[in-house]
Parts: sequence; C-alpha cells; structure tokens
Amino acid sequence: MKRSLEKEMMDLPGNPAGLLEEDLTNLRLLNRTLGGYRGVLGNLDRLINEKENARFTLLDVGTGSGDIPRAVVRWARARGISVNIVALEPDPVTAEVARRLTKDLPEISIVRGDARHLPFASASFDFVLASQFLHHFSEREIVGLLRTWSSVARRGLLVSDLIRHPLAYFAIRLMTLLFTGNEMTRRDAPLSIRRAFTLGEWRDLFKQAEIGEFSLLSLFPFRVFAFFSLEGRHGAV
Repeated sequence: MKRSLEKEMMDLPGNPAGLLEEDLTNLRLLNRTLGGYRGVLGNLDRLINEKENARFTLLDVGTGSGDIPRAVVRWARARGISVNIVALEPDPVTAEVARRLTKDLPEISIVRGDARHLPFASASFDFVLASQFLHHFSEREIVGLLRTWSSVARRGLLVSDLIRHPLAYFAIRLMTLLFTGNEMTRRDAPLSIRRAFTLGEWRDLFKQAEIGEFSLLSLFPFRVFAFFSLEGRHGAV
C-alpha cells in the first residue's frame, strides 16, 4: 500500500461546525478504544518516576479537542504530579471545543497557533508532544517540524502516530462504517492510515531530522511511538 498524499477533510477550510464537532467526538472515542493514550502515558510514567521529578511542563502540538492533555492531567493527578500543559490548535472550531472540554482543568491552557511557527521561546517546555499529527504533513515538512519542536523542548520530544498497513486500513474503514454516519470520520479515519508511514519509514524520517537519539516502539494496534531525548541540548536553563 503506497502512501496517499490526499488531504483529509479535517485539513480543508470551510467544514460545517456540526460535522467537525461530531468528528472530534468520534476521534476521542477511537483514541480511547484503540489505545491512543498508551504510548504517551507509559513513557511519561517511566520518565517522571525515573527522574523523581514531581513537576513538568508540556506543549501538545495539534491538540485537536484536547483529549490527550486531559488524559495526561488525570494521570498526573493520580500520582501527585504537578503538570502545566499548553495545547496548541490552529482551527477555531476545534480550539473552542477543546476549551469547552478542558474548562474545569486549570492545568491546561488552549492556545490558537500554528505548529509550524511556534509562538514560544527556546527551551520553554520540558516536553513537546505530537500525537496523531505528523501524518498530516509531507516528509520534508515532518523533518522541519521535528527540528522546530525540538528547539522549545528542554527534556524530550514525544511522537505518537499511526502505522500504514492494509489490515489497519480495512479494519478502520469497516469500524467507521458500522459505528458512525459522519462523512468526515468515514473518509478521514481510513485516509489517515493511508497517509501514515511504515515503521521503517518513520525510523528513516526521525533519523533525517538529526535532533538526537530516539527510541522507537511499535504498539498494538498499528501505532508508533517515539521518544527523542533532548536533555543537555540547550545547556543550563
């Protein structure tokens, strides 16, 4: 299966607000059902406990409706860890949904902004997270984004995304046909798989970025998780 360059509906302007909001609801359900949080929370658990550090900051680029930051806050509260999260989202409708869903979580700030042109100074956050986001871009753009994001992270960059595979494509296509009538979800969910990369292709892209050593995991079902260790790159902060 070759990689598709077709744009997802979500990435196109002028989508009806109701259609987009229902799609975001479906995406939250898919994340919960298909383990969208597992790599992020598992790695944070290892990193924070390993460092015996009960406080950290996180920038979530392309946050969508903010379900990953909400999961991180729940995880942190359960462990007595203090966390401050800035969740960056360019789309106004999506950002408003994220604000509504996170209004009772003071740890999270929703910011309208472009992940390609970050409005933050160097080394502003402990970690930067990109979840289910990079497959929206070209290979060249991905390398540039990784370099941009690494400049604002003191400790590490976390990437969670999809693995392109025919079985994943046909499974999500069937699943979305059965559980939703939303046109955007039915089109974009299978297309996301086609726009993603194989594990080997992800590894090559991460190497091309040349931002430091990284670990790479393949997680069930058809998910990739990478962590780039960036400590020491910016000197003392």
